[in-house]
Amino acid sequence: MENWLIDLINTYGYIGILLLIALENIFPPIPSEVILTFGGFMTTISNISIFGVIMSATAGSVLGAALLYGIGLQLDVERLEKIVDKWGHFLRLTKKDIHKADLWFDRYGPWTVLFCRFVPIVRSLISIPAGMSNMSFSLFLALTTFGTLIWNVVLVFVGASVGTSWNEIVLYMDIYAKIIYILLAFLLVLFFIWFIKKKKAM
Repeated sequence: MENWLIDLINTYGYIGILLLIALENIFPPIPSEVILTFGGFMTTISNISIFGVIMSATAGSVLGAALLYGIGLQLDVERLEKIVDKWGHFLRLTKKDIHKADLWFDRYGPWTVLFCRFVPIVRSLISIPAGMSNMSFSLFLALTTFGTLIWNVVLVFVGASVGTSWNEIVLYMDIYAKIIYILLAFLLVLFFIWFIKKKKAM
């Protein structure tokens, strides 16, 4: 993988980083942690700069997020209501549940979009419910850019600092991701337990 990334970044430079990050947002074949820390390392052995890597990675992230936001727009509340009409009795969902979730995202969505930018995989997927809830696109772009910029700055600088040991940082990031996934799974289980109990009490 390292040789392939070297060739790609050496050949296409910032455009290669932008496209890799955009692709990672839509379909993550290579985690952004790998691309960003490696991009930081490349600034120490090539003519690309830390600023250039950060800006191209941020542009790629915003591009990928905007595409997923567009997909979310196609899955609006009305479409979800039709799905619930057809399959809701299997999923134990009602139109009321859909509207509650939509209202929740209207209230807390901006904070969710911002903080989820620091959670691997979820940082990409959160763009879809943002589109589904018709969050202001300008607000979505501002929060996405801000959160993504922080994520990119940290990992690119870390990659540049550790040099050839950049892949060790990726291992630590993998541990971080696994801890986050365990916490999310635990919270999801708690949510389902609460949801089922609430349904039975109705």
